[in-house]
Amino acid sequence: MLRPSLLLLILVMALDGVAADRVTGESFATRSEVFAQHGMVATSQPLATQIGLDILKRGGNAIDAAIAANAALGLMEPTGNGMGGDLFAIVWDAKSGKLHGYNGSGRSPQSLSLQWFKDNGYTKVPPYGPLPVTTPGAVDGWFALHDRFGKLPMKAVLAPAIGYARDGFPLSELIAWYWNLSVPRLGKFPGFSEQFTINGRAPAKGEIWKNPNLANTLETIAKGGRDAFYKGAIAHTIADYIKAQGGFLSFADLAAHKGEWVEPVSTNYRGYDVWELPPNGQGIAALQMLNILEGYDLKGYGFGSPEHIHLFVEAKKLAFADRAKFYADADFVKAPVARLISKEYAAERRKLISMDKAANEVAPGEFKLDGDTIYLTTADRWGNMVSLIQSNYRGMGSGMAPPGLGFILQDRGEMFVLKEGHANTFAPGKRPFHTIIPAFITKVGKPWLSFGVMGGDTQPQAHALIVSNLVDFGMNLQEAGDAPRILHDGSTSPEGQVTEMTDGGAIQLETGFDYASIRALMRMGHKVEFTNGTYGGYQAIGRDEKNKVYIGASEGRKDGQAAGY
Repeated sequence: MLRPSLLLLILVMALDGVAADRVTGESFATRSEVFAQHGMVATSQPLATQIGLDILKRGGNAIDAAIAANAALGLMEPTGNGMGGDLFAIVWDAKSGKLHGYNGSGRSPQSLSLQWFKDNGYTKVPPYGPLPVTTPGAVDGWFALHDRFGKLPMKAVLAPAIGYARDGFPLSELIAWYWNLSVPRLGKFPGFSEQFTINGRAPAKGEIWKNPNLANTLETIAKGGRDAFYKGAIAHTIADYIKAQGGFLSFADLAAHKGEWVEPVSTNYRGYDVWELPPNGQGIAALQMLNILEGYDLKGYGFGSPEHIHLFVEAKKLAFADRAKFYADADFVKAPVARLISKEYAAERRKLISMDKAANEVAPGEFKLDGDTIYLTTADRWGNMVSLIQSNYRGMGSGMAPPGLGFILQDRGEMFVLKEGHANTFAPGKRPFHTIIPAFITKVGKPWLSFGVMGGDTQPQAHALIVSNLVDFGMNLQEAGDAPRILHDGSTSPEGQVTEMTDGGAIQLETGFDYASIRALMRMGHKVEFTNGTYGGYQAIGRDEKNKVYIGASEGRKDGQAAGY
């Protein structure tokens, strides 16, 4: 029998060991940052990360690696993205020393009208089936990025995804869980069960999944280029299938598609330039939030304090009220972007925040108007960096799986509003409001961070959180993503809610916040919930100019990996 003194010593040593698990940082960090000199890839799937690294090692650049990883994720994570969805990217081009933005969102069918929806009794665009389908922009995005910045031949870039699609791979745990949720909703649509189930069920974690149809489709575009997708047999198959299902997306819509290069927009947050893409995406909501938050001493209040959470939520309410009113396709409605992201406007909006009371009603500013996702980031030995996000919208999208092609078409058209006078009102050939947003940070004109967070309305909130975690609270890249998240739900939405918020919405907090803060928030009038909601999925690559190394991070909420060489 052990002597009491020896037992006590063993207990103390054991406790010391537990306490020392995170000797270098915050206790909530799931792992350390990753460091590498020559290149870095961070995706939500380890096999896709390895594909990106292999491309870099073969002499490809960050753009090649991003495309290769994205193509693989369409196979390995069809619950969030694929060739039937849209794509946005921000590229740091080391040669020019500039950021370049790409908007790869597709447009609504030209033959479908707002009047058709009214005549047929629709008050909202349905979430599934043929009606929410818009032109998929991802493939055009791959080729636009590759044509401008790529290094390896496209056949080499797409070869790894083709190989895995044909030979198979073991499904990861989280994707298997999401896939199982989608089958009951989407299995009724022709083409889905045949191509995305095993005898009517979702594949299980660890089970080998193959998609030979997708392999054939990828091979076709690797050989024939983007026109093989938009102007060839693939386009005819898509159009014929959608018509047979009672939809409107046509061969002419596909043939006419073209994404566009856009200028990223930014605000400076305490010395760091934070970059987003302009609408039809929601990226500038993060910039609006940061501008408002800059007026407060968040560091002094402390991470997770009632003041920190309260101010974050109130800033979000104000930014999202503007989001609901102004964010839309710039070809149809010119949002006052410069004004919305200005410091002067933030100062005006900041006056609406009470330090001790939650706002129940939030109105947008007054101006004259002129689901699920994947995020990945890559960096190479030449200093190029890519921030890329891609999505089908609602998990596996519309459920529309054209025969023999191996992918599902997005349901992004659900975001349109079916009422007159709204910035995001449905119109033929219009791009819907988009939730997916890539982000980038520069410091003194040099690349500092490429990052993104997947997850619908979570994204601009999480972008602002990540920036604040890094800048205000001194967290490292991994800690900034792993830190418990603050989300607010219930403000005005882009899907037609143009009236002011009247109930204050609810704060959804991840585990990890102090109960004293929660009680203080409730006394201010906040509704606080604990949910299993979407808190996002974060990937990041930072650049350490002093040591000439990359720093990678991939959070534990997904199955992802950051790795370098």
